[in-house]
Amino acid sequence: MEIIDVTAAIIEKDGKFLIAKRKKGIPLENKWEFPGGKVKQNETLENCLKRELKEEFGVETEIGEFITESKFTYGERTFRLLSFYAKYISGQYQLTAHDEIRWITLEEFNQFDFAPADIPIINKIKEI
Repeated sequence: MEIIDVTAAIIEKDGKFLIAKRKKGIPLENKWEFPGGKVKQNETLENCLKRELKEEFGVETEIGEFITESKFTYGERTFRLLSFYAKYISGQYQLTAHDEIRWITLEEFNQFDFAPADIPIINKIKEI
């Protein structure tokens, strides 16, 4: 079975983390997630994440260290979600691929309905 690599950004500012709500009408609609996206052929994980953040939010970022990964299967497809710290550099946050964004504290993670693949990342962040 093919495994599809997907990246996720952990962006922290003033003790809060950026999360995004998936658009209505797409798989896992209305679930919250860390922003990111699918890796293209011959693209590094870091370049993918930088590109996705630019496309989805209109912001420039610097991709930092790897945090953790989780594997998940939706239907007949298996994904490997690879998360990295990302630092905001410039730009105004605009919503093109999500219905909403929020900045939340560690304590607030339990108040949101996250996509299953993001839960191991949340648990890892809480450990750090």
